[in-house]
Amino acid sequence: MARKDKLKFKKTEEIDVPDKIVDQVIGQEDAINVIKKAAKQRRHVLLIGKPGTGKSMIGQALAELLPKEKLKDVLCLPNKKDENNPKIKIVQAGLGSKIIEKTKLKALTQLSGKNQWMFLVVIFAIIFAASIILDWFVGRQASEIMQAATRISGTMIIITLFIGVLVFYSLYKIQSQRKRIIGPKLIVDNSKKESPFIDATGLHEGALLGDVQHDPFQTGGLGTPAHERVSAGALHKASGGVLFIDEIATLNPEMQISILTAMQEKKMAITGRSKRSAGAMVKTDSVPTDFVLVAAGNIETMQKMHPALRSRIRGNGYEIYMKDKIKDNPENVERFARFVAQEIKKDKKISHFTKKAVKEIIKEARRRAGRKGYLSLKLRDLGGLIRVSGDIAKEEGSDSVSAKHVQKARKSAATLEQQIAERYTFDKKEYQIIGTKGTQIGKVNGLAVIGGGEIGSGIVLPIEASVVPAFEKGRGKILATGKLGDIAKEAITNVSAIVKKYSGKSLGMFDIHIQFLQTYEGLEGDSASISVASAVVSALEEIPIKQNLAMTGSLSIRGEVLPIGGVNDKIEAAKEAGIKTIIIPKANEKDILIDTKGIKIIPAKNIAEVLEHALKWPKGKKKILTKIKKSIK
Repeated sequence: MARKDKLKFKKTEEIDVPDKIVDQVIGQEDAINVIKKAAKQRRHVLLIGKPGTGKSMIGQALAELLPKEKLKDVLCLPNKKDENNPKIKIVQAGLGSKIIEKTKLKALTQLSGKNQWMFLVVIFAIIFAASIILDWFVGRQASEIMQAATRISGTMIIITLFIGVLVFYSLYKIQSQRKRIIGPKLIVDNSKKESPFIDATGLHEGALLGDVQHDPFQTGGLGTPAHERVSAGALHKASGGVLFIDEIATLNPEMQISILTAMQEKKMAITGRSKRSAGAMVKTDSVPTDFVLVAAGNIETMQKMHPALRSRIRGNGYEIYMKDKIKDNPENVERFARFVAQEIKKDKKISHFTKKAVKEIIKEARRRAGRKGYLSLKLRDLGGLIRVSGDIAKEEGSDSVSAKHVQKARKSAATLEQQIAERYTFDKKEYQIIGTKGTQIGKVNGLAVIGGGEIGSGIVLPIEASVVPAFEKGRGKILATGKLGDIAKEAITNVSAIVKKYSGKSLGMFDIHIQFLQTYEGLEGDSASISVASAVVSALEEIPIKQNLAMTGSLSIRGEVLPIGGVNDKIEAAKEAGIKTIIIPKANEKDILIDTKGIKIIPAKNIAEVLEHALKWPKGKKKILTKIKKSIK
């Protein structure tokens, strides 16, 4: 059934893009409702979800929604009583920079006096008098050689005297200027008068918590005053706004506790972070840290995050699990069209998309969702595809981005996993490691995913099995190579119960060897388990497997074929390798979103259906298939 087109535009330039960030968020309505409450009550938020689902955008939206507080500028001033304890002065936003300007103007006025010119006049008068005395002294010499020698030596003395006086004068001026110019330093500037959004992701300790720089010139009056070496951290600059930290669990426990302290006390002094630095001796008065924390991460963050910090957020805020897909309905399709327009506006370098080009982006969102009837919310990756499409259109001199540009971009913007998979398939076909013709006992074309999540890529995984009598009777072993060995052992354990049911044979009587032919690191999931089981049954019963067929699916102990992920990537990999028939779990049949023209898809509910289609059954052994079917009922 064809989809009804509700997109009412010819190009994306006709689509209105909202000005507010909160209205630009796509598909995270639940999260938006929560942050509206969090902004109103100034609550902290923990966002958990997959990369690229809009966590930082949610943080920016929260900053935008915060009530307009009276923001403050923070000045750091010298302390005459104790240089290592600079004072902190808090003033209205925008006033800090004015105070700094006034201080500079006052200093320049003080330095524009006439005393310095009088000093220079005296110096030149002394030098002039010295030159006259020198000429008089030279004239008294009888010999011309003595006159020349006296003149040279006298000139050298005058020059040395001149340089010495200038050096002395310069040092004197530097010292006096430092005493006169010394003034406050603006360490937090809120002159824009907008609630700050500070992204502190990946910052080191000093940049996050504040620091005092090292001073190499600590003696002789040339050192920099302590207050001028003070630098505010991200959590000070975020006061009155939002402090956003992605992958917060990667911060060391001490830094997480410091953030917790700043949240609780709403203020934190700044001190030097390096023990070997002169700044370690400096500690300011407390600086405001009244921020709203928006922490983000993935599922592992919940285990690795400091429990005290998470407890603080949970007790005084909200925890949100971000969606990674939304329903594929007309309303959400319109939102995706608006997303394309938003990305074009943000980029400012690419042309507008035609309606067909937008439909190609939406088609890609469907494919990346991995389930029929859904659209992927991994918008960062889709944004990359939009930009590459625009670059291709610009390179070709087109004034708009068409569907063909998006199709080209999908190839040019292939992930490393997709490039590796393509090279792998080409090489293995070239050396006939992946077979696509005839039959073979104990060898099957499995399908797997290299990489993980939506950036993974399908790959054909040749698997071979050999079943021989056990070296020690009744103590058979399962010998499998590589990191996929655990998957092989699990699959053999599951199939052993089925074999025992239909044949009475115990796999414990055999040594079973499994080899995954020339596989790459990083293969994901247990979707090769029905492939391993098929290879073992083929080797055990000496029934050949069709080589123009590939399969994917997880096997239960009852012989059921369970659903797997990445079904579209795996089908594409099989097509690329020239395989014509693909067995997939029945439950994944509805998830197929790609063109299957030229290939046959066989959905299977159990291992019996897999073996029925994958093995080439001789007449004399068809009764084995009948027994297998009965054993799994």
